[in-house]
Amino acid sequence: MTTATARADLSVIKARQQKTWASGDYAVIASRIVLASELLADAADLQAGWEVLDVACGNGNATLAAARSGTHATGIDYVPGLLEGGRERAVTEGLDVEFRLGDTEDLPVPDGYFDAVLSVFGVMFAPDHQLAADEIIRASRPGGTVGLASWTPDGFIGQMFDVITRHVPGPTGVASPLLWGTERHLFSLFGAVVADVRSVQRTCTWRFASPEEFVWFFRRWYGPALNAFEVLDEDGRTALAHDLAQLARHWDRNHGGSIAVPATYLETILTLH
Repeated sequence: MTTATARADLSVIKARQQKTWASGDYAVIASRIVLASELLADAADLQAGWEVLDVACGNGNATLAAARSGTHATGIDYVPGLLEGGRERAVTEGLDVEFRLGDTEDLPVPDGYFDAVLSVFGVMFAPDHQLAADEIIRASRPGGTVGLASWTPDGFIGQMFDVITRHVPGPTGVASPLLWGTERHLFSLFGAVVADVRSVQRTCTWRFASPEEFVWFFRRWYGPALNAFEVLDEDGRTALAHDLAQLARHWDRNHGGSIAVPATYLETILTLH
């Protein structure tokens, strides 16, 4: 396969992804994981007055977390509806925030402009991992900070994706987004330009009244799950719902009644040369 053909194939995949993330309402999902962005902004030691970029920002959890630190924050995403929601949140809080429509693999920003670049469960879904990482590096100033939060392959969300792809296989020729949740993969993407790296595994806990409510919630609001259910027939939907509920039961730490499901993610702070 030629490079041009490979890029064309990835463009098709990206267009499908964009449609997927525009379905459901990721803002509802994002409301349950606000803390991950606050912790990342704190770990990145953002300084008041800095220019900070949030890549694949969704409706702006990390963008707003950065702005609350006194920075000028810019969020970029390719789903217009999520950006509009972020703008409304920023106005409500009176924060210095700008939201732009843009592609993670072709960021509409100048070279070397940002003091810090963040991404929370966002850039990990770019089809071309190296191109996305290179764009983060390009946007960062020399000596800048990169902060990433990515679901781990062996954690609950990683296992949820495994269940979904057993029922609805993902596109061929695309590396798993969950690789971003491993230190080895991040080193392969950023190692050549990194002066220092700090990683820690954190836990985000999902809480629901029952495993069935968890399935309903993700099926209703989370684009990848919603789309998986839509392409299956009735028997397939029943089987997928059963397997996802079983996964939640397996991970539940309450063991009865309402469920509390710990999902691990990798928080990484990179200091660039």
